Amino acid sequence: MPSLNPVDWFKSTPTGAKPAELPPLSNPQPVRTLWQVNVGPAGIFVFTPAVVGASVYAAARDGNVTRLDAATGNLIWKVSAGAPLSGGVGTDGKIVAVGTDKGELIVLDAEKGTLRWRARVSSEVLAAPKVAGSTVLARTSDSRIFAFDATDGKRKWVYQRAAASLIVRSPAGMTIHEGTIFAGFSGGKMVALQLETGALRWEVTVSQPKGATELERVSDLSGDPAIAGREVCAASYQGRAACYEWATGNQVWARDMSTLNGMSVDARYAYVADEKGAVHSLDRTNGRSVWKQDRLANRELTLAQAAGSEVVFGDLQGIVHYVARDSGAFVGRAVTDGGKIRAAPIRLANGVLVQTLNGGLYLLSL
Repeated sequence: MPSLNPVDWFKSTPTGAKPAELPPLSNPQPVRTLWQVNVGPAGIFVFTPAVVGASVYAAARDGNVTRLDAATGNLIWKVSAGAPLSGGVGTDGKIVAVGTDKGELIVLDAEKGTLRWRARVSSEVLAAPKVAGSTVLARTSDSRIFAFDATDGKRKWVYQRAAASLIVRSPAGMTIHEGTIFAGFSGGKMVALQLETGALRWEVTVSQPKGATELERVSDLSGDPAIAGREVCAASYQGRAACYEWATGNQVWARDMSTLNGMSVDARYAYVADEKGAVHSLDRTNGRSVWKQDRLANRELTLAQAAGSEVVFGDLQGIVHYVARDSGAFVGRAVTDGGKIRAAPIRLANGVLVQTLNGGLYLLSL
């Protein structure tokens, strides 16, 4: 099945143009690095850390999985999964799940890092697996979701759908809420599945493929669906951003927008970094624009995440940007190790956690 690697995809779209110069900041707030470690480089893959309780779990392309103290960054354990890895970490604090580009799911004990079990899936695992109760879920790049028993790795069910002939090869994942799995697929589709059985609860079309050529008709949902209140929200490449009632699939609002990173939401707003490098804040109730920050064009921005009174996102030069949540005005920025940041920042109680392609893991505080 033909696919587009997002590294090459950026070069063939407007985001491959010369990145905008960093705008000067007036009276920036200082950003402190509370701790930093190197967990290993990512190669071309996107590695997302996971935080549960007082621990941070991270992985790297070389197969190493690391558990750190979230407050200090001190090492608790570091083990090899025994194979090169291709995505982030999924954990519930009891087990840790990672995947490979050779179609293997590897589950470790969260306390000691010892191997629990391995299982085969149909193709590469680019998104972080999910652990929910007694189930471990792996999303594969050939439009399948596999569910395994968390105790022994026995397969519970598989959900499969036909993929478009041309897709964006990216870490599109899943979100679990109230016993339901939400996942986006090629062709602009989003589904809600029952966690225990994999049965389809509902399906919606977030965006309709448009255009005369296969390339123009690519309209894949990107990132993980976002949940807030009664809504589940998603966004697509060359398509739309939209929110739906998560219980029924009824549409709340939709608007044209193109992104490779999906959408995030908080109590009031939805945030989308579009393919050209502009960050949009939308009213979560109706999708109307609140503000647009477009001074970072072509800097290949990550998903933007709300963190207190700021919104945080990274870029292709390893710079972390803070803008005001209510206005989009620049507030501060931090420089990491120069490696591209592709994984969305993760909010902690005392700051945000970012991981670079060079393997730098930073806890930053504004």
